[in-house]
Order: sequence, then C-alpha cells, then structure tokens
Amino acid sequence: MIEDDAALARSISALLRASGHAVDHVPTGEDALAIVGSEPYALIILDVGLPGMDGFAVLADLRRRGERVPVLMLTARDALDDRVRGLDLGADDYLRKPFDPEELEARVRALGRRRGGDPTPQIRVGSLTINRSTGAVAVGERPIDLRRRELAVLEALATRAGQVVPREMLIGEVFGFDEPVGGNAIEVHVTRVRGKLAPDGPTIRTVRGVGYMLDAG
Repeated sequence: MIEDDAALARSISALLRASGHAVDHVPTGEDALAIVGSEPYALIILDVGLPGMDGFAVLADLRRRGERVPVLMLTARDALDDRVRGLDLGADDYLRKPFDPEELEARVRALGRRRGGDPTPQIRVGSLTINRSTGAVAVGERPIDLRRRELAVLEALATRAGQVVPREMLIGEVFGFDEPVGGNAIEVHVTRVRGKLAPDGPTIRTVRGVGYMLDAG
C-alpha cells in the first residue's frame, strides 16, 4: 500500500490484516518503486495524491517495468478525466475517498482473484473448500475454524495446490515486512492448519529445505 496519510494507512492495514492479508506500507512513490519486484505482491493499493511523485507517475513507471500486479487506485478527486487517465495508464480499479471499508475489502478480494486467474470466490481442493469472500473453510460438511494467519497459509497453499510453495514466499504472503517473524513462526502455523485438516482433508506435505505443498490428490 502506497499512502502518505499515516492515519488512513494504519486503518486500511488493520482492516486488511484482520481479513488475513499481509500488508506492506510505504508513504511515497519513490519508496514503492524501490521495493516492488522484491516480493510477489498480489495487489498494490496506490493513492493518487502522493507528495513528490504522484500515483499516476508511479503507475506509469510500474507498467513500463512490465509489472503486471493489479493496482487499485485511491483518490479524493472526482474528475472523470483523472479516472480515465489512471485506467489508461494501467490501473485495474478505482476507489474514491471516503470509501466504505466493506467496499474496499470486496474490491481487494476481486482483484486478488483476478490475479490468480480464477474470478470465482471459492477454492476447491479435493474435499476442501475455501470461500474467499467470507473466509469460511470446510472439509466436506465439516467447518474448519482458522485464525487469520492460518487462513492466509491455507489460501496460499490452496491456490497453488500440487505445487511446492517456498518457505520464504509463504512468509512473504502471511507476514508484512514490518512484522516480527520468529524463526519457526511459519512452521507453527502450518502445523496447526495440518492438524485441523486431518483426518479427512488434503495433506500439507513438507518438502525439506524448500517449503510446503498442499496435496491436490
């Protein structure tokens, strides 16, 4: 998230983290351009009215670099020309301030699904279902109660079912860069999720020295 209003940034970060997202925040376009590309971001939330390099310039630079990550632009402006300009530069969606938190969450979910190539809100892996709109998880008819980071771990693995997800990538999707991460934090979350899926759900396999894989079989 690229937002110079510190109070708004804290509010949005808290909202999205409560929904299970890892959020990295920087206040300027220059800071954003220095870190984008270092992590496989699912979405960029970009304020138009940044000091110095504004949101349009940041967006143009990202697209020139070939960055295809979805961009949701936030703006206090109501001019049609501004919205058209942003979309022409490669923005994927626009949200005008002030906005309803539920609408922001809905747009974040929709853009995240678009990046994954699946526009539907539901993920299915064998008997496992994850509703990305509500956060509801079930194995067959059995509901699974997951904490927010457990849900983030499971969703990251489920969207890549049958593939090995490197440990560092999983950490990047579950924790923001300003959040302290203990040496075995991701292993603790994986172990908890594995236990909650057992005995009738998909298996999370450990690929030693690499990462984890949700068995798609």
